[in-house]
Amino acid sequence: MKRPTKLDGTHAGDFGFDPLGFTEDYDLYMMQEAELRHARLAMLAVVGWPLSELIAPKWMLQGEYGCAPSVLNGFNPVSFLAVVGIFGALGFFEYKTALRKVDDTKLGKIHAEDMRDVWKWGVAGDYNFDPLNLYESIGSNAYARKGLREVEISHGRSAMLGITAFAIWEALTGHPIVENSMFFHPNLLLPLLVAGYFAFGQFYELDEEASDMFLRFKLSSEGEARMENLKMGLGVGRNNDDDDTAMAGPDIDFEAIAAFPEKIVNAVNQLNEKINDLQDSYMDNVVQPEKKKD
Repeated sequence: MKRPTKLDGTHAGDFGFDPLGFTEDYDLYMMQEAELRHARLAMLAVVGWPLSELIAPKWMLQGEYGCAPSVLNGFNPVSFLAVVGIFGALGFFEYKTALRKVDDTKLGKIHAEDMRDVWKWGVAGDYNFDPLNLYESIGSNAYARKGLREVEISHGRSAMLGITAFAIWEALTGHPIVENSMFFHPNLLLPLLVAGYFAFGQFYELDEEASDMFLRFKLSSEGEARMENLKMGLGVGRNNDDDDTAMAGPDIDFEAIAAFPEKIVNAVNQLNEKINDLQDSYMDNVVQPEKKKD
């Protein structure tokens, strides 16, 4: 499928996907603005929905099992008035800001400069709101700012899918999404999964030679060294001529076990270093090459 003409990759979140041809029939800026508004609402909703089911009083929830109030789950008088008030306020905000002028604000001027070679309308979703100055957190240039907008719209799209899944699940089952979920109740499964993921990353890496066609992993050079150290520490594969000692089982290196917490701390520090290296690699291999092309 060919990339649509207007989706040339210059805008955040543009992956050239428009099978129904909306970009040819409707204003691109208007659609970007609408998507961002819905994405931001969805990110708030995908947090508020399960939170309400966890901490809200029973009389605020719906059904026998306590589902969040929604169009499909229904409302009680109090929740209905609250929802009407919230959406009324959001509607008024949209009415007041739909035709806002942004080219005379701080961020608006920055966006106009960033997008001057693309069009004259700056960036959709710009409300000149950045009280913590996070917009400059990975760099003060057009490519770094576009990267942060990419993160926002990607999370927003995931949130829109997530909140839709919440509503459909509860409408079909009548049970809240926080019920029997490892993400919302204390359990060992989630930390074990995280620990397993972390441990796997200490030994294996993505096989780049096969990554173009298959998703395969291979034992890294550091992983091989760690594996050998682990075998030595546990006495696995040790040749032993003494039958009695062999029958007694492998020797346990208790000093290695005692040093395990320190190794975990070192591993976490290495992970932080890898994250920093990944950020530097993104700036060097993605942001700077694009800047050189211009």
